[in-house]
Amino acid sequence: MSQTVYEKALELIDAANSEDPNQVTDENNKQWPKELLYSHRMSEILQRYEPEADDICKLAIRSQHIQRWKSPRDAYPMDRIGYLKWRTDLYKFHAETMGDLMLKAGYSSEDVERAKKMVGKKAIKSNSDTQLLEDVVDLVFIEYYLFDFVQKHPDYSEEKWIEIIRKTWKKMSTRGQQFALSGALKLPESLVPLINKALG
Repeated sequence: MSQTVYEKALELIDAANSEDPNQVTDENNKQWPKELLYSHRMSEILQRYEPEADDICKLAIRSQHIQRWKSPRDAYPMDRIGYLKWRTDLYKFHAETMGDLMLKAGYSSEDVERAKKMVGKKAIKSNSDTQLLEDVVDLVFIEYYLFDFVQKHPDYSEEKWIEIIRKTWKKMSTRGQQFALSGALKLPESLVPLINKALG
């Protein structure tokens, strides 16, 4: 596919995420629509982790949370079953939203289906594309969102945090785990002892 098609798809994805009414501030005190910032962080980590990723992977990873605010968690029952239904529907929503934009940009149905499989979290451990997305998701969480998550849940015990870190770790490939510990990832300094304890 020509670079023009890729750039058009990227423009459409960014425009969709720019509609997020939720505003957040980044580490440089710049305000962003929440999901637009998340998508740029996904692309940034991908560039550091897998700089040779092709355009289909780049678009899928940019679309991981596309227009997530349109499917809020509290629209579903606040129990385990409700959470699982929300998550399943969310993967489908993200994949379909991205797929429509890729088709609009001029991508083939084959390319769109490949990207949708990634965003839909299909065959994580057996599909290298989907595992790449999962690795980036987890690396972004550790570098950018783990500290804030801890701050929002002061009632969680150390055992609970160790469990959360270990669950995140298990979802990553061996390569992703090695990258996280290589010094290439900016670990939240105050959480390094807890991370080391969880992984020890």
